[in-house]
Amino acid sequence: MTDFERRLRDDLEPILGSPDPREKLSAYHDMPYALFRYDPEQEFSLRREVTLLETRLAQKGKRVTRISLAECLHEAMSSLRPMEDWYEAERSGTVEETVQTITNMLEEYAPLVDLVAKRMPADPDPRADVVFINRTGALFPVYRTFSLLEQLKGRVLVPTILFYPGDLDGASGLRFMGVLDAEHNYRPKIF
Repeated sequence: MTDFERRLRDDLEPILGSPDPREKLSAYHDMPYALFRYDPEQEFSLRREVTLLETRLAQKGKRVTRISLAECLHEAMSSLRPMEDWYEAERSGTVEETVQTITNMLEEYAPLVDLVAKRMPADPDPRADVVFINRTGALFPVYRTFSLLEQLKGRVLVPTILFYPGDLDGASGLRFMGVLDAEHNYRPKIF
């Protein structure tokens, strides 16, 4: 069993399977979410284990909603222009220009936080619903999840886990995809 599988099964699953996971998941009443960190190279193994976790939680009466940040990114981009136009812009410009354009889009024109919030359960029950936010690596390098989590404060009403590909840096610092400088201001619990 790998380290992330052990943490998923032994640390996270008992909390999510409890009658009301919020208190053990977060110290903040308006932030009932946490991060689950894993090595980016383990993306496909993580997806398989998350599917199995979803099944086990469903057997305990939990309703699991998955929110793919890759799907949110695609929706944001295609809502503004055809994807072929994005591909052409990337080919004709610099990487820095492309990254900045997509970052601006996700912050101002098709806010990522709104796309995530609209995918949350419609009639949320904090004792029954659990949300998994996955495919976070799709945002690399255009968007840092720190921004998303801060903006979701007060908009997330049910236990929510953001699956984070990256490295732990100290007790509460995370390096997105193990590449970007560590962000040390994460308030949610890190599993």
